[in-house]
Amino acid sequence: MAGNRTHPASARSLHGLDAINLLMADVRDGVGPFLSVFLKGSQHWDAGAIGLAMAAASISAAICQVPAGLLVDSARAKRRLIAASGLLVALGCLLIVLVPRFWTVMAAQAALGAASAVIPPAIAAVSLGLVGRRLLDGRISRNESFNHAGNLTAAVLAGAMGQFLGYDWIFYLVCGFAVASAMVVTLINPGEIDHDRARGGEDPAHRCEPIPFRELLRKRDLVVFLASVVLFHFGNAAMLPMAGQVLAKTHPGTDTIALSACIIAAQLVMVGVAWCVGRASARGVGRKPIFLLALGILPVRGVLFSIAAGPYAVVAIQLLDGVAAGIFGVISVLIASDLMRGTGRFNLAQGLTALAVGIGASLSNATAGFVVQWFGYATGFLYLAAIAGCALAFFALLMPETRASAAEAGLSAAAA
Repeated sequence: MAGNRTHPASARSLHGLDAINLLMADVRDGVGPFLSVFLKGSQHWDAGAIGLAMAAASISAAICQVPAGLLVDSARAKRRLIAASGLLVALGCLLIVLVPRFWTVMAAQAALGAASAVIPPAIAAVSLGLVGRRLLDGRISRNESFNHAGNLTAAVLAGAMGQFLGYDWIFYLVCGFAVASAMVVTLINPGEIDHDRARGGEDPAHRCEPIPFRELLRKRDLVVFLASVVLFHFGNAAMLPMAGQVLAKTHPGTDTIALSACIIAAQLVMVGVAWCVGRASARGVGRKPIFLLALGILPVRGVLFSIAAGPYAVVAIQLLDGVAAGIFGVISVLIASDLMRGTGRFNLAQGLTALAVGIGASLSNATAGFVVQWFGYATGFLYLAAIAGCALAFFALLMPETRASAAEAGLSAAAA
């Protein structure tokens, strides 16, 4: 019976999970910044309409985060959820490129936002259901490595296709990735997914009944973790866009190339960092010191951005973001798994984490923009560095270590 499975997952299922993470990397975020380029350069939309179209996906994703977590916790057809979300992204991309009218694009963007809320918790749930808690560290690390490799591949292909074939082909590229991801889901054997364990169940002999949502929000450690996530992205999200604005102002003509180099370089770093985090965790290193390292990088990055303006300096500094983001992608899932042990709410916690990410990023971009307007870019970067410093102190003082006991950690390292 799938709910009480004790034998290890097959190589076919695990390789299928690898393929999903590789292909879904470009799918779960939709067309992202390429949409604004398409709408402005090809369709000649005004800036206000483009802003509304970009916001539609973000708002839809924020609204759907908690319902998506609840859905993944309760659903047994997790493979179908991943496949359906991928096909929804494919349909949305086709609608945008074939019928680029305002309300069509708005509806497609809303659908893309909803799909992006389902895909990450569904993949993490399948991962936990396949390998279990003791092997989750290495599995999430592997997932993130394939995810960043997929992002890197997609960024290179999208840049080349947009440059030589036209903006439309970027949408067809995402559509192709989406359809392929829906197909490779079939490689995973549904009988190998333990659905109780996939939502945070601890005891394989007893069915895990999810705790009430209200009781979940009373867990102090979860609240502290979510607040830390908000502060992490509050101090981080606006840095790269602001660096791009500085380049456009001081080195016109190099901003697009430099930003592309930043994205590619950061993704390369993230692949290695995700692997290293998995190795460190398997050897018994706690979650807290690893996340503190990511938090400690942000103030340094903000200070460096405040004194550097050249394109080479910006690319070099952005490598630090690859380290911080690579750590966060792995460790946030592991902390959520630790905190939700035995609650049956693992995927809901992921939805709450994603919502916290969105809130922090929104605060970062909104407030930093006004600080820059009033006091200049250097002050804006120092403002974000100060927020990041507060995040470091907050997490260091209030968040306990969530990793299991040393004995269980030793078993995890031996199994890994």
